[in-house]
Amino acid sequence: MAFPEDILTDDEVVVLDLHPHWIRLVRPVLSAVVVLGLAVLAVFFAPNGVLQKPLQYLVLIVAVVLLVYLTIRPWVRWITTRYVITNERVLLRTGVLTRSGRDIPLVRLNDVTFEHTLFERMVGSGTLTIESAGERGQVVLTSVPHVEHVHLRLYELSEALRGYSG
Repeated sequence: MAFPEDILTDDEVVVLDLHPHWIRLVRPVLSAVVVLGLAVLAVFFAPNGVLQKPLQYLVLIVAVVLLVYLTIRPWVRWITTRYVITNERVLLRTGVLTRSGRDIPLVRLNDVTFEHTLFERMVGSGTLTIESAGERGQVVLTSVPHVEHVHLRLYELSEALRGYSG
């Protein structure tokens, strides 16, 4: 899904449009496998008798609640989080029911740093910290895919804007 053009200025162009790295979805998928496996075992090994059906229904209800909480919720959070870099600003958008956003003009960038652990380097992810000259200061973007490339693009865009403005 492309970033909505109606929130961009006339001369603004999207350079990068990213979701957090897919690695954020590994834990929810593993959680789903564990919950489903335990639910199947619990339903299969429910004791015979008058309570068998109510216990099986209870197990299924608990499994559905756990699946929503441990799997669907993180997936929705991932799909609705956007890191967008244009030729003028960095835009952060998160949320479904309660949307929040933050825009940082590139001309106000003071410092952009990245960090990634050995594991993050292996999967191509990392943390990007953007320091701006505003009152809100620092923004930390976690699980940024190809963080070194994003860091370089921000530097190039920021320097290009500074070259034009003074």
